[in-house]
Amino acid sequence: MDSDTETGTDLLRLDRQVCFALAVASRNVIALYRPLLEPMGLTHPQYLVLLALWERSPRSVGDLAGELALDPGTLSPLLKRLESAGLVDRRRVPGNERTLAVTLTEDGRALRARAEAIPPAIVERLGLPLAELEELREVLNRVIRASTD
Repeated sequence: MDSDTETGTDLLRLDRQVCFALAVASRNVIALYRPLLEPMGLTHPQYLVLLALWERSPRSVGDLAGELALDPGTLSPLLKRLESAGLVDRRRVPGNERTLAVTLTEDGRALRARAEAIPPAIVERLGLPLAELEELREVLNRVIRASTD
């Protein structure tokens, strides 16, 4: 055993890895959403798409992909499923046939009212003060920015 391991500063200890903590936290938090989203017929990635569209609709696929940090090829099947569920429409932009616009349907807009119960339910389930969760979100946003620069 080397001295770093004996002193507890082993840089390769699993419990010291930011990537491990992020991966486990992500899986666990997303799992909390599942029972809230299933009655709405949504997966977590579909929920994220709708969150972006509830902020602004219509949006181009490219704009949505950028906002959600997804490859357009990953986003496309999500949009097709949301369209099949009657929550969004996808149409080519007149005068710019290369651009596909995504617009909420009336059902997609109406689903927002049901979704408003999700954030408070997640906060309650986590049992952490809202200020602490907001601080965590800000730290994670800084990690995201630092890792994409």
